[in-house]
Amino acid sequence: MRLSVAESLEQVRPEDWDRVAGGHDPFLSHAFLHALERSGCACDASGWSARHLLLHASDGHLAAAVPLYLKSHSFGEFVFDWAWADAYRRAGLRYYPKLVATVPFTPVTGTRMLVAADEDRDAIRRQLIGAARDLADRLGASSLHWLFTTADDTAALEAHGMMRRTGYQFHWHNRGYRDFDDFLAGFSSQKRKKIRRERLQVREAGVETVLLTGDELTSAHWERFYGFHLATLRKHGAAPYLTPEFFQALGKTLREHVVMVVARRGQDDVAAALNLRGADALYGRYWGGAQDIPGLHFETCYYRAIEYCIAAGIPRFEGGAQGGHKLARGFLPNMTFSAHWLRHPEFERAVADFLERERNGLEAHLDELNEHSPFKKDDGI
Repeated sequence: MRLSVAESLEQVRPEDWDRVAGGHDPFLSHAFLHALERSGCACDASGWSARHLLLHASDGHLAAAVPLYLKSHSFGEFVFDWAWADAYRRAGLRYYPKLVATVPFTPVTGTRMLVAADEDRDAIRRQLIGAARDLADRLGASSLHWLFTTADDTAALEAHGMMRRTGYQFHWHNRGYRDFDDFLAGFSSQKRKKIRRERLQVREAGVETVLLTGDELTSAHWERFYGFHLATLRKHGAAPYLTPEFFQALGKTLREHVVMVVARRGQDDVAAALNLRGADALYGRYWGGAQDIPGLHFETCYYRAIEYCIAAGIPRFEGGAQGGHKLARGFLPNMTFSAHWLRHPEFERAVADFLERERNGLEAHLDELNEHSPFKKDDGI
């Protein structure tokens, strides 16, 4: 086996990368990651310097890979380590650069060690973990972070001395519902009435929603979507980190995965929500609107996507990071994981103690959240 580092996905053939990625997760595809690089979203200038780890077999074929980035900040990761960076600064130490295995700007769980199906996965994962640590040493990185890892990968990383961190997101699960009303039938009466009232508000405002996929989406749709997205970011004082070029690239290279919900009032589009479909899940990613219409965010981002999942038989809908308001709409808390190594031993011990206390608090918090589920208490959910 031969290890190397690619500073751009331009250096990797798409078919080789996608073969080790497995093809079921659109965010790990060459098209998605390359679009982030090519559009200037994840590049040296934005503080995301690609250092993708590649493992080639003796006959030259790509056997495994890790999407790795040398970071000069902690933006766009959704696993927050700002307090760690500040502690380093106060101690007169440098926290940046750090090495991060992740999909930029994408809080979606997935493997971070891409191993071809015909390879010895356990043996290669051990090699990749060791190689990533060695690369952190060579690059002078303060730390190595694996974000939104699967439970299986997390266990492998812990076995190699990395510290596990646990978080949570709200996910919707399809329990074989016949339609949206069947889904709502499991709710308590009060919660069910609230959702129906929200949906009615949108209809009474004269808004209808349409669902567009694949070739139904034109360049003009993407232009309008980006305008909505940008307006919503500015309204909330958030800085845009994705470019119009990135979204246009998605429409060309990943159109078979795109599911866009567009809200229309008369002849005008007034809002849109972007989802990507994987092998066993729908992923809500971005949204934006030009008008402040009661209930429109929930209708566009959640309810229409749930209807789509029910009709298409999709098992799971991940509505994105954060958002406690999702709980009342049938999204239940699910654990997420990351794994961390810090070069400085004293800081690593301090972080390990913090993570243990954080996990204990999280378990109690999840128990409390589940007590506030909208579902009837006797339905077994």
